[in-house]
Amino acid sequence: MSSWETGGREPRKAVVSVLCEYYGATASALGLSGEPPAPGYTGEALLPVPAVPSSSSLGDRVDAARRSTNSTLAAGTVAGGQIDLLDERLLLLRRQYLYTPPEAMLTQLLEELDDVESLVRERQTTSVHVRLTEMTALLATLIADSLMKLGDLRRSGVWYETARFAAEESGNLDLRARVRAQAAMLPYYYGPLDTAIALAREARLLTRGRPTVTAAFATMAEARALAQVGDGAQAELRLREAATMYERLPTGADDDAFTFPRRRYLLYLSGTYTALGRSSAAMKTQAEALALYPAQTGIDPSLLRLETAICLAMGRSATEACQLATAVFLEVPEEHRTPIIGARARGVIEKLPGANGRSRAAMELRELLSLPAGPR
Repeated sequence: MSSWETGGREPRKAVVSVLCEYYGATASALGLSGEPPAPGYTGEALLPVPAVPSSSSLGDRVDAARRSTNSTLAAGTVAGGQIDLLDERLLLLRRQYLYTPPEAMLTQLLEELDDVESLVRERQTTSVHVRLTEMTALLATLIADSLMKLGDLRRSGVWYETARFAAEESGNLDLRARVRAQAAMLPYYYGPLDTAIALAREARLLTRGRPTVTAAFATMAEARALAQVGDGAQAELRLREAATMYERLPTGADDDAFTFPRRRYLLYLSGTYTALGRSSAAMKTQAEALALYPAQTGIDPSLLRLETAICLAMGRSATEACQLATAVFLEVPEEHRTPIIGARARGVIEKLPGANGRSRAAMELRELLSLPAGPR
């Protein structure tokens, strides 16, 4: 090459052709034609300039490259450390889930699930595989819950099935119970209630009577569903069992979607009391629960206030009930005002006895709920 560059020897034409093809440059640009290079030539090969990718395609390439890198690393000896990092990210998502609107949360959850799936596809040690399936179960549960809030009931149902499948695959008994108790929320709000009872009962039985957070949660979920179908005796029994368990539990974190802090316990207690017609106890419970919620939160306080409206409706305070439901619905930020809020507000109208359902306040609430989604 040095003799060609200094002009000491001339390369054969075939060699020149190969070099031009390899470098993507002309013979002149390479200094091999005996002709002077084109004006402005700096001695560098004239490689084609790639088009600047759009921001979205660049973002996709960045994400794909990161996942590919993670997958390569996981194939080596650092998978355990990477799993710890995924655990930390998942814990952050579980905290954000408590106050982030479901549509925005869904995007983050799906992105995180992509990362977990990329590692699941690789051959892992048994312990790592178990941790990945546990993460998959948790993420699938939150995805299902987000879809339920958004009113996509079919997809919510199949994602709950995926969560249950992953929990079974993990072999983690507490997780299997937790996912079932969470899944009971879909039929609790949208039916059939028998399915909600069955799922909550399965979850409770899986805990084998141990006083755990999951056991208390599952027992309260069963009590609330039993109260909805009018089985007061069994609902009261489960309430007593849950109260006994909950009193024995140590105070845990209250900023995690997979814990069961006192405010959530009171939310389920409120729903049970309301369904049993114990309005006075329900309204007292609602007030206690509302005082425990932080300023940055999701829709639970709105659900509690709508249960207060239901209590008022059952107490024949039709106007007050509908006005409260209207105020609650309008106060919910638009990004949180999902179909589940509308469904619970309609429940207020359904509880109005007799001609109260045709009152002016009821008609105004009904008209409000019939408007298309968007700013009101």
